[in-house]
Amino acid sequence: MVEGNRTLVERIFQDAEFIQSLGIGLTGSGKGWCETRLDCARSHRQQHGFIHAGVVMTLADHTCGGAAASAMAEDRDVITVENKVSFLRPAAGQSLTCRAEVLRAGKNIVFVEAQVMIEGTDGPTMVAKASSTLRVIPRQSDFRSGTTPKQ
Repeated sequence: MVEGNRTLVERIFQDAEFIQSLGIGLTGSGKGWCETRLDCARSHRQQHGFIHAGVVMTLADHTCGGAAASAMAEDRDVITVENKVSFLRPAAGQSLTCRAEVLRAGKNIVFVEAQVMIEGTDGPTMVAKASSTLRVIPRQSDFRSGTTPKQ
């Protein structure tokens, strides 16, 4: 598993309808890391014209999930149990990128950190830093079958 669990990483982006609706896309992944991008639309902005904190948090959360998933065995998956985002400055620009890296992947818990950057006229600027704790769970065959996953 030198390249990481690319199949699982791709699946968590393809199967997450909320992530699709926001336009968040997977741009790269490998064992222990994941990168994403979001081209910002008017609907992503809050009342002052900045990218909404919820959008920034969602980008960080799902990218952390992708990084954690890249370190999983084929029969395992991950789910967020805790997420902290520090907003360093308002996100004012046209596109956000995020890179998340696994700090430690244990048998039951994975610790991940991420940086969210905005592309501006002066180049990329960090707008948020995130840390995420994810629980390792058995891989579900297909959550859309209508059954609720066991907890």
